[in-house]
Amino acid sequence: MKNQAITKNIQDSLTPDNVLTDLLEGNQRFTTNKNEAVDNTALISQTTTGQFPKAVVLSCIDSRVPVETVLDQAIGDVFVARVAGNFENADILGSLEYSCKVAGSKLVLVLGHEACGAVKAACDGVELGNITHLLSNILPAVKKSSDEVDGDLDSSNKKFVAKTVENNVMLTIDRIREKSPILKEMEDVGDIKIVGGVYSLQTGKVEMI
Repeated sequence: MKNQAITKNIQDSLTPDNVLTDLLEGNQRFTTNKNEAVDNTALISQTTTGQFPKAVVLSCIDSRVPVETVLDQAIGDVFVARVAGNFENADILGSLEYSCKVAGSKLVLVLGHEACGAVKAACDGVELGNITHLLSNILPAVKKSSDEVDGDLDSSNKKFVAKTVENNVMLTIDRIREKSPILKEMEDVGDIKIVGGVYSLQTGKVEMI
């Protein structure tokens, strides 16, 4: 049973590779229906005066991808930033910088997911209210995929959507490094890693890319 929250000493002892392994092992437990039992009362009590999460996950808002659940993490374990299409903007970048530079997290995981609705909408050129601006952040991935996939270049083409999901994760990582000197420097010296993965709605598994 998980009843011990991460402390500063525990966080300091972790490496980015340790943390990535831990998240993937948690996902393995999830896919085999073996999530750890959690003493939430103990964790609430231990984290009242502080938090020392090991990672920050940038994910989509999709209700089918509850980040802590699919990675088998508990109170105090991970920061989670969520926006439809799991892309970065100034507010997300500030949140990631806070997570790592200020609060000590060792890993940034950009987590896309299979059949993402925001990605599909971007593939179809949807325009609707503020959604139009949101989808503009995904269009670079759509453009990249259009040069890499044959067939229809819209959401009816599952391969096109899947490639765009992957490209969106990787381009988001590129832009995080480009737009955040803080995170890039931390990664360059080995304090953190910035990695990407895609969650399968069918299997519940996270595949790193």
